[in-house]
Amino acid sequence: MADDTESLGHSHFFLGHGHEHAERRSWAVIWLCAAMMVLEIGGGLLFGSIALVADGLHMSTHAGALLLAALAYSYARRHADDERFTFGTGKLGDLAGFTSAVVLAMISLLIGYEAIERFFVPVPIRFGEAIPIACLGLTVNVATVWLLGAGDHDHDHHAHGRGHHHGDAQMHDEAQNIMTDRGRLLLSIYEQNVPPRFRLAEAGGVLPMDASVETIRQDGVRQVFPMRAQGAFLESAEEIPEPHAFTAVLRVGTADYAVPFEEHVHGAANASRDNNMRAALVHVMADAMVSVLVIVGLLLARGFGWIWMDPLAGIIGAGVIASWAYGLVRDTGAILLDMAPDRGMAATLRQTIESDGDRCADLHVWRLGPGHLGAIISVVTPHARTPSFYRARLARFRLLSHVTIEVETC
Repeated sequence: MADDTESLGHSHFFLGHGHEHAERRSWAVIWLCAAMMVLEIGGGLLFGSIALVADGLHMSTHAGALLLAALAYSYARRHADDERFTFGTGKLGDLAGFTSAVVLAMISLLIGYEAIERFFVPVPIRFGEAIPIACLGLTVNVATVWLLGAGDHDHDHHAHGRGHHHGDAQMHDEAQNIMTDRGRLLLSIYEQNVPPRFRLAEAGGVLPMDASVETIRQDGVRQVFPMRAQGAFLESAEEIPEPHAFTAVLRVGTADYAVPFEEHVHGAANASRDNNMRAALVHVMADAMVSVLVIVGLLLARGFGWIWMDPLAGIIGAGVIASWAYGLVRDTGAILLDMAPDRGMAATLRQTIESDGDRCADLHVWRLGPGHLGAIISVVTPHARTPSFYRARLARFRLLSHVTIEVETC
């Protein structure tokens, strides 16, 4: 049985949260770099400073790398609904990030080569021009990092209560405050390093020894959990099966109190990371770090005559840039090759499908764009179930934006 009609006509818009804001920031930084480039090259030609012209040309490569990020944002936004892109344009930022990483790796090789050459053939340094230019470049880089990084630390306002883990996928259950005829009680799901169980604790009331919890799931299945005393709280004797999305009815004596429990699964950070903005930030941070090393090297060389400090700073900078470039190539390359973004989340998906005796015969999970995952799932079941049944089970996986489910009845 193939996927049902509810999946037809869905959107393929898989751009990351804050895409347009990131695009605007990228263009703002490009204008800043372009203005600085014109100022430095013009000033260098006017005052006869070849060092100022060289730094202006370097700033042009800086602006070019950021231009790649901005164009990727713009193109992805304009073609987000283009049917030629089977799974949208969400990966365009990863492609741009991969390209930037390759450029960074080449820059690190050039810096390293130049630095090693200067160890053996020292070049006279004009400290009076070199140090102010390096300071100016550092100032621009700091401003650029601030512009690019502004607003990158959005918080998820959907999570409530305590966080707990299944593999690498983080989930959050809301601890429920319940006002009963015996005072306020706190009902929660606890599973930190133990199987998941209900816990009932005092929150200003009297802990009832005759309490129990009944879960009512979306498909109508009910299960009663007797509670037993565990010191300062009550705990259910039985484990709570996945998923933890249901209405929990707390029964105290003859009174019932119904509260909803929702479980939202968020994948690992690499599933939501904007690698296009990350590449732009890495490029700017690498530039800033090199500027700091150059300033330190020049000051030591001028103060103590240690001319070798200048090429040493270049070698250290080249090594750090190469390390950052490697990390970018590794992460963006994995996305472009459709590697599973989070093994822990894939395992949790499989566990959710198989929690009621069904078998997950085939499972593919990949990243469609920042904060968007696609999944193809094949289920073998002895029950008469439709793809809608499993789609409802997977609704708590908020990163799943495109799911295709095949059901084989066996």
